[in-house]
This record gives sequence, C-alpha cells and structure tokens, in this order.
Amino acid sequence: MSNTPNGLSIEVVDRIAKVTLDRPDRLNALSSGLICDLIEAFDRFSADDDVWAVLITGSGSRAFSAGIDLKEMNEADQSQRAPTLPMRGVQRNVFEVILECSKPVVAALNGVAVGGGCEVALACDIRIAAHHARIGLPEAKRGLGSNFGCQLLPRLIPRGIAYELLYTGELISAEQAQRWGLVNRVVPGDALAEEAMNFCRQLVANAPLTLRRYKAMIGKGGELPLAAALRLHVGPNPYHSEDRAEGVAAFLEKREPVWQAK
Repeated sequence: MSNTPNGLSIEVVDRIAKVTLDRPDRLNALSSGLICDLIEAFDRFSADDDVWAVLITGSGSRAFSAGIDLKEMNEADQSQRAPTLPMRGVQRNVFEVILECSKPVVAALNGVAVGGGCEVALACDIRIAAHHARIGLPEAKRGLGSNFGCQLLPRLIPRGIAYELLYTGELISAEQAQRWGLVNRVVPGDALAEEAMNFCRQLVANAPLTLRRYKAMIGKGGELPLAAALRLHVGPNPYHSEDRAEGVAAFLEKREPVWQAK
C-alpha cells in the first residue's frame, strides 16, 4: 500500500488497484495536490501490467468526495491568484485521465459525491452507491462551472434530466440516481466495500484484453454512426491473442482459464 502526503491511498490486491480519497476531515475534497496524485496514479494504471481493474472510493462513510476544495480555492482568491480554466494549464484534466484509463474503473460511492466528486464518479465506467449516498452538481449554487459534468451527464441520462440537475444544483438520492441509470447498483452502506470489491473480482476473472477492447470501442465509437463504429479497430485485439486460444481451450477442457493479458 502507498499513501501520498496529499491524501491518496493506493493498494493493489489480486490485480485490482483500490484507490481511496483519504481526506476525511475535508470530506475527501479534491485539493490541487490530490488532483495531481490522481492524474499520476491513473496515468500509471493504464501501463501497469499488474493492474487489471481500478476501484475508487472515499474514506469514511460521509463522503465519496465533496468536490473541489473550496477552502483552498478561497485562499487562492484572497491572494488574487487566477484560477486555472477547464482543459487549460500544464497538466491534463483529472476527469479526462480517469475517463481514458484503459482498464475498467469502478466507483464505490460511500457518501455524498458532489461537484468535482460527482465528476470523478461520472468519469468511471461503473458506479455502485451506498444507500445513503447522494449525488449532484451544485456548481450553480456557488457560481462555479461543471465543464466535464455538463458534457458527460447528457451522454449518460436524458438531456432534460441533465438540464434539471445542472440548473437546480440539487442533490439526488442513490435510488433516484439508479432509476435514471446514473448508478448501476445501490447497496447497504455497511456492505458497499465488499460488494464493490467482489464486483471487481468478477471483472478481473474475465479476459482482460476483451474488457479493454470493450472500453476502447465504447469510448471511441459511442458517438459515431453505427456503420463507422463497426469498422473501428481500437484497443487491444483479442481475436488474435493467446488469451482467446486459452479461453476456448479452457471451455472445452471444462476448467477455469488462466489469462495472461497477451
């Protein structure tokens, strides 16, 4: 396990990288240092052969993440430092880096996921929420913007509902988020950690190159016309892989496959 001074904890177990936003005293708010650590970690996961899936959660039971650290932002305002605009600056956008991680990414929402914390969750492939979790983008109540959220949210749920969430800035319950397709599962809070880890174990039990292919194809082809999307060739090629031959052989021999990600 590794822990950064900025509050990011990473543990790799059974090919699952468990990432914990560990600033419970600040409701796991995204400070500039924590954002830098997340960018570095997710960039590394894409190339790490020991990581086949990523699980991200928050410390404690109150918050997945309360979003951008407003205390830090206020201190910057008082010193008259100009804020960095979305998709500008010397480093990549953290939400984009999570979205484009080549491995499956699961969010375990252990509490409120608001603002930038909600955007972290939106950048993940799968969202599993504790029953008490609440989700939303309250930037309209703070005079902020939600650059990533206002682009991704209408791609995940009906546009009218996306407008409502963005315009009102209100938070919704985990159950409502599930009804709208914003989260995949809602589970009791005390069962979240185990449920999320078991789900990730289910992912890494499948052929890793196939899952990475799915992610690349959906990510690159989701907005293309079907005829163009069907002709995409992105991500690893499972059809010519050693794992494809192993999967077929294991099925015929009635045994569990041994994947090599090759």
